[in-house]
Amino acid sequence: QVQLVESGGGLVQAGGSLRVSCKTSVRTWDRYATGWFRQAPGKEREFVGGISRGGGGTVYADSVKGRFTISTDNAKNTVYLQMNALKPEDTAVYYCAVSYIGWGARAKYDYWGQGTQITVSP
Repeated sequence: QVQLVESGGGLVQAGGSLRVSCKTSVRTWDRYATGWFRQAPGKEREFVGGISRGGGGTVYADSVKGRFTISTDNAKNTVYLQMNALKPEDTAVYYCAVSYIGWGARAKYDYWGQGTQITVSP
């Protein structure tokens, strides 16, 4: 069992930046791939971006490409999502998840965090 806790959410003005964290209960960087997802009210959950096992590759949804960046601090068992040039349409609950087999949008994720709210005001 892997537990994940997201933190760092909050309210930010359009055009601003925010970094959210995903801390895992055990070492995951060389065992699991990590994905970030978001879900806005009334909409289905969407894939935002992901990083491969070992951190060698990243992939992002077209809607956030060039604005969002995933990074890791392996010593802290933490994965970060840096969000720049935020837009009101980015408002959602953001979730992190880890996958033992595969990575990216189509992977079957094994464990999920509870999410953190990101609100972008105009």
